[in-house]
Amino acid sequence: MAKLGKRTRAAREAFAGKDNVTVEEAVSLIKGNSNVKFDETVEIALNLGVDPRHADQMVRGVVGLPNGTGKTVRVAVFARGPKAEEAEKAGADIVGAEDLMETVQSGKIEFDRCIATPDMMPIVGRLGKVLGPRNLMPNPKVGTVTMDVEAAVKAAKGGEVQFKAEKGGVVHAGVGKLSFDEAKLVENIRAFVGAVSKAKPTGSKGTYMKKIALSSTMGPGVSVSVDNAVTE
Repeated sequence: MAKLGKRTRAAREAFAGKDNVTVEEAVSLIKGNSNVKFDETVEIALNLGVDPRHADQMVRGVVGLPNGTGKTVRVAVFARGPKAEEAEKAGADIVGAEDLMETVQSGKIEFDRCIATPDMMPIVGRLGKVLGPRNLMPNPKVGTVTMDVEAAVKAAKGGEVQFKAEKGGVVHAGVGKLSFDEAKLVENIRAFVGAVSKAKPTGSKGTYMKKIALSSTMGPGVSVSVDNAVTE
């Protein structure tokens, strides 16, 4: 078994025995034990009592974090004419139609969010095998297939986070940067947990939200009290 470095051992010792803490305690613990030279992302993982292989148990949605993500989001928009101009004015990084489709098909994907007007979906649909696995496929359920291109671009740039249950019923996302004030991180975390809570599918039986864990990019995780995190 590989030996742990001093910093990793110290961080794990600091987290030892601390389970089901409040969101505030978890954030304080994570911030107080970061020892890397870059601004880590604070990550959340929720273990849900769902089986996303069943359509009536899929958890998917979007939430606007009140304090943003701290990340620069590159946005691509499939649109033509006035809607393409609207996207550019709103701050989209890449705008196109067939030309953008060809770029994506070539394997060049230089964006983090993809938005499309409804009339572009026959073109975007051809990219399902490329965009789908990367969770980039535009979807009306999360507001990325829309005629209100300006609002969608600004939301993506302003801290909107999409979430989707992965295999095993786990939802994972970044909810801010470690440099954020503790109060702002707590607010973001509660907003995210609240959105996932509201997205409970009709097919979910028994306990919906089983476990919540927080961590920084390079740090160990700490479990958070579900009752404390859900403020509904």
